[in-house]
Amino acid sequence: MEEEGEEARALLPGGPDEGDGGDPATLAAPGALPALCDPSRLAHRLLVLLLMCFLGFGSYFCYDNPAALQTQVKRDMQVNTTKFMLLYAWYSWPNVVLCFFGGFLIDRVFGIRWGTIIFSCFVCIGQVVFALGGIFNAFWLMEIGRFVFGIGGESLAVAQNTYAVSWFKGKELNLVFGLQLSMARIGSTVNMNLMGWLYSKVEASLGSAGHTTLGVTLMIGGITCILSLVCALALAYLDQRAERILHKEQGKTGEVIKLTDVKDFSLPLWLIFIICVCYYVAVFPFIGLGKVFFTEKFGFSSQAASAINSIVYVISAPMSPVFGLLVDKTGKNIIWVLCAVVTTLASHMMLAFTLWNPWIAMCLLGLSYSLLACALWPMVAFVVPEHQLGTAYGFMQSIQNLGLAVISIIAGMILDTRGYLFLEVFFIACVSLSLLSVVLLYLVNRAQGGNLNYSAKQREEIKLSHAE
Repeated sequence: MEEEGEEARALLPGGPDEGDGGDPATLAAPGALPALCDPSRLAHRLLVLLLMCFLGFGSYFCYDNPAALQTQVKRDMQVNTTKFMLLYAWYSWPNVVLCFFGGFLIDRVFGIRWGTIIFSCFVCIGQVVFALGGIFNAFWLMEIGRFVFGIGGESLAVAQNTYAVSWFKGKELNLVFGLQLSMARIGSTVNMNLMGWLYSKVEASLGSAGHTTLGVTLMIGGITCILSLVCALALAYLDQRAERILHKEQGKTGEVIKLTDVKDFSLPLWLIFIICVCYYVAVFPFIGLGKVFFTEKFGFSSQAASAINSIVYVISAPMSPVFGLLVDKTGKNIIWVLCAVVTTLASHMMLAFTLWNPWIAMCLLGLSYSLLACALWPMVAFVVPEHQLGTAYGFMQSIQNLGLAVISIIAGMILDTRGYLFLEVFFIACVSLSLLSVVLLYLVNRAQGGNLNYSAKQREEIKLSHAE
């Protein structure tokens, strides 16, 4: 009880640590701060968690604006698919470099609070410029907007994770990361199903379709980015307040980037990189182009096509935490990655060569996408020393963005010249290369006696033996 009294007094804004002694009546009142205002209480941390989750909502909502409005963008801006896919490529280009320096900027230059606010501003400005490009019928301005948006988007995710590590510890952290990922997928899902409807309402209000209608629709969608900026400002205030009251340190990413570490990367790590790139380039560009695919091949309405195109994100929202727990409890990461890649390959083959209801293939794709993320990314920590983790993850994100930028352009070119069947065959080839890399990883790991495919029990036994 005495410790609780001391804790309560430490939380009082006019306490002895601030030098003036404060009001004796205030000092004598234990628990003077309501639970929602007390940084050490669960209610306050849940409020912070809510703000963290909505911090990235605007970024994820607006990232797939082009996919949700694929037909409208191409028609109103009079561009082909190759130019349309540049809207995704321009998002990825800055992150080929920023993946290495985002953490450094947060740790050493801006700090977590200002870094989050600055990156949120980049997201807002990028979306506004993107929308203005539509209003003024200037596609080059839309490209600039996506580039600026990309500068903020990925780094904002780093800041979001840094806040999570600063406020939550231990087992709580896994749940927090799962909730953040789920909120991100909800943002993408809402975008896919809302923007087409919003465009039709703006069209009815303005009296006709066209670039102005497109620009206004995108500008309205940008309200979600303003919401994220408000969350960034609120988090900065609450984090600074908690630092003052609890004497806690400002959060840091903890990333240490040394490009010279690349020469020490092992063969299993390079295979993980190849799996990552070849897999994701067959998922995100497909979703970016999927809406028209479902209307043309399967005869879906625009609204139904948007719904089915978003099902990957819908499934990922609840299943990512579930699969994360499953992989934690069982281990066997390579086997789970193999299952995810094989299922994705089957999904693309069904979409390419059959007329089966595409809901089946897309649900399989959603499940496999969620499983791969939970099984693949943690493997990096098993094959590199702790001091190289920042470099390894930075490099993995960098080449992923490089792959997405290049493949987005190639996918647009294939669709313009050959059509959706050839595009699906191209995606099947990418996933097949990923599958080959998984098999090689299994063989190399087995030959080297690696730990990538250990069960959770084996890893626990090794951990205990090292502790002894």
